[in-house]
Order: sequence, then structure tokens, then C-alpha cells
Amino acid sequence: MTIQNLFADLFWVWVGSEILLQLVTRTSRSAGQIKDRGSLLLLFPVVFASSWWAMWYGDVHPHTMLGGAHWLRTAGLVLLILGLAIRWTAILTLGATFSTNVAIHAAQTLRTTGPYRWVRHPSYTGMLVIFTAIGLYERNWISLAVVLILPTAALLYRIHVEEMALTEAFGPQYLEYSRTTKRLFPGIY
Repeated sequence: MTIQNLFADLFWVWVGSEILLQLVTRTSRSAGQIKDRGSLLLLFPVVFASSWWAMWYGDVHPHTMLGGAHWLRTAGLVLLILGLAIRWTAILTLGATFSTNVAIHAAQTLRTTGPYRWVRHPSYTGMLVIFTAIGLYERNWISLAVVLILPTAALLYRIHVEEMALTEAFGPQYLEYSRTTKRLFPGIY
């Protein structure tokens, strides 16, 4: 199997998993307090439109990144695998309390174990790694910018919405957790 085939297969596994998450994990109004504030309606289309556009642009325009070095495709594949692992580990750690829309369940507790001991939003860290993987794989600076800038802006809004909901639900416990744990990257942000 070539790097191109493996990357494409894993990319479509990611897309499929995100669609499946939308269908299976969305919290209904009867199951919890929904605090989404339109962030899902923004995030989902921005992520997929930016990813698609970046891949299309990278395929039809010259490879401008480091002279089109082929090792960037390998780096992109490695980052894609890493991003998927981080995202899926974060989702599995939350288990039944994971939801694609921002919602608080009545019996929900604050999770600070697994990847949540290092960052508050590891599933979004995984997504950012996936976006970087797509940009590197395409070996085009414009592709990298598109797939990083727009989805990152949407993720930052989503993080803001989530943190308001978590602060409301868990109060001082979440504020203390926020003081000791970075949002996306350990020790950085």
C-alpha cells in the first residue's frame, strides 16, 4: 500500500468517524442541557469545506512547500495517524458523556484523567494535528493556511462556548482545572 493510498484511506476513515459521531453522540434536549450556541453549525461545515478545499487546491497547484519535498507526505501521514489517535482517545475517555454538540448531562462529572490530565480539549488538539497533516501532505502553503486558519478560528469559538458551559456546570472545580491545565497544547496554550 502506498503512502497516498494509506493517507486517503485514513482521511476517509476520519470523515466517516466524524459523520458517525454526529449521528450517534449528539445530545437531545431531553437527555441534557444543550449549550451549543451554534458552534456545531459553524464547526462542521468549516472543517469539511476547508479540508476539501485545501486538498483540491494542493492537488491542482504546484507544491510550494520546501520545493515539494516528498518526505512531507510521510510527515503528513504520521501526523494524521497521531491526530486520529489523540482525537479518538479523548472521545473514548469521555465515553457516554461525549457529545458532538455542547451539552451537559445531569450525571456528568468533570473528567481530568487520560489525555484530559494534559489539556482541557484533547479532541480538538487531535483535530488540529489532523488539519496540519492535511496541509503538509498537500505540500502547499496556501493549502496549509486554509486548512489551519478557518477551522482553528471555528475551534476557538467552540472552545469558548464549551468553557462557558463547563464553568457553569462545574464552577470552582472547572476554574481550578483551567488554572492548572492548558487548553490545547501542554505548557503552551
